[in-house]
Amino acid sequence: MPRALVVVAHPDDADFGAAGTLAGLTDEGWEVTALYCTRGEQGGFDPALHEQMPQIREREQRAAGDVLGISDVRFLDGYRDGWLQPTYDLQRDIVRVIRQVRPDRMFIQNAERNYGRIFASHPDHLACGEATIRAIYPAAENQFAWPELITDEGLEPHVVPEFWVMGHPAGTHIVDITKNIDRKVNALLQHQSQVAHRGDELGQMVRGRASELAAINGLPEGHYAEDFLRVVR
Repeated sequence: MPRALVVVAHPDDADFGAAGTLAGLTDEGWEVTALYCTRGEQGGFDPALHEQMPQIREREQRAAGDVLGISDVRFLDGYRDGWLQPTYDLQRDIVRVIRQVRPDRMFIQNAERNYGRIFASHPDHLACGEATIRAIYPAAENQFAWPELITDEGLEPHVVPEFWVMGHPAGTHIVDITKNIDRKVNALLQHQSQVAHRGDELGQMVRGRASELAAINGLPEGHYAEDFLRVVR
């Protein structure tokens, strides 16, 4: 059974970037693991819920995973929302999951700032993307990078054959998500602490963006798409 691993900074990041594609993979029988580097505690709008936000957002993300057929939802401990950096500790913790899952494909965040869509270039997204690409190469496949992962945990090196970068301005790999656009919207609606104030606007925004991508890339009218920068090793 093929395996995919998506690594992002916050709950809902993967749903905005790749939910339609991930839903398609689970439909095809892929095992998908989603790894969140923080619990997104700086999100939300109600100060009264701030202390509960990590638990709320973890619960929302697991519900979104259910919509997409993703049951293996993991969260790293020890990393603060808004304070993420591509440290060696973060790289090691991502390497650990790569070696545990041994994915055939990874989905990662863009490590390059995009001034044309600045909201997509949250500093945590950039840090997560940079840490993940360093984890993919060379660390995950290097037996001498954190050798204790082998000696203490039995996690042998793994070469990731390909990775797809979400939110990259040069993304030219197009995935038709027409049959899963409703699941993408439904997954995002699970994040009520973040999107409740948008109402119907959220679905319109998501469908509008996906429709534009489809049209720009020559898909028939009425189709929806997600795009990625695909890197094959």
